[in-house]
Amino acid sequence: MLFAQTTQQVLTLIGAGFILLFCLVLLAVFLRFFPLWIQSLMAGAGVGILDLIGMTFRKVNLDVIVRSKIMVVQAGLDDRVITTKALEAHFLAGGNVFRVIEAMIAANKAKILDLDYRLATAIDLAGRDVREAVRTSVYPKVIDCPPSKGRVTLDGVAKNGIQLKVKARVTVRTNLRQLIGGAMEDTIIARVGEGIISAIGSAETHGEVLENPDRISKTVLERRLDAETAFEIVSIDIADIDVGENIGARLQADQAEADTRVARARAEGRRALGVAAEQENIAKIEESRAKVVEAEAEVPLAISDAISTGKFSIMDYYKLKNIQSDTDMRGSIARGLPAPVKT
Repeated sequence: MLFAQTTQQVLTLIGAGFILLFCLVLLAVFLRFFPLWIQSLMAGAGVGILDLIGMTFRKVNLDVIVRSKIMVVQAGLDDRVITTKALEAHFLAGGNVFRVIEAMIAANKAKILDLDYRLATAIDLAGRDVREAVRTSVYPKVIDCPPSKGRVTLDGVAKNGIQLKVKARVTVRTNLRQLIGGAMEDTIIARVGEGIISAIGSAETHGEVLENPDRISKTVLERRLDAETAFEIVSIDIADIDVGENIGARLQADQAEADTRVARARAEGRRALGVAAEQENIAKIEESRAKVVEAEAEVPLAISDAISTGKFSIMDYYKLKNIQSDTDMRGSIARGLPAPVKT
């Protein structure tokens, strides 16, 4: 009898412990989830206690999901598409749930944008600021071309050789459909700069551009430079245009200087060839003189040999000398020099 009473007391204590533990668990759940649940209930967000408990096990930030779902309901967005599960999935994928919902609300209020939840989450997961993209779509922003941190102006040269320095401002609106994978501001700046320089280069004179600067804008806009970019070009405005250097005249002067240098080099080459030919002729003359001297040196030997063999007498030799003297005298008279003395 005593044993039975003891067993009944133990079972009663165990039951009371379980009840107490269950009450503590309920109290903890109540304290942890009741504020969020009551917020959801009052806003009609439809996030239940079991949903909150499940999100806790899935390590989802309860405040973010509940507040986001309340924002969806209060803003009148389609909660059949933007469900609690969809918000959880985007959070677990590493996305910014608040930013996506704020972008969706801004697009819905603007009533000019077609932004669905799937596209918004894809933009966010791609690393782009979807909220800023929506803001830029509603309120276009202005891009300086060239940017202030780089070159001061865009320099183009008309066909008459006059340089023009241009500053432009490009008004762009975000193209949400092209935001994923589309080129960003740097590409727009580069394309617009190239288009402006090309438009200036196609003008016959710089005066045409100065008289009608908007021809540059029209020419550039017709080229659809915003293709495959994350922006849509609204307008291109010429903020400033100045006349620079006469590039054509400078190039002509440089070309003339280069031609002069080439002509001088060719003349110097011809002069060097002439000097070389002159030196070669002088060398040939000296060679001929040496041969004459050599031949004259053999004359006395020939005369001596002729006298020795009797073929040439001494009187004949004197007659030859007299003839040479007469010849030298006539030459001296003709040159105005003193006549040589006969031997």
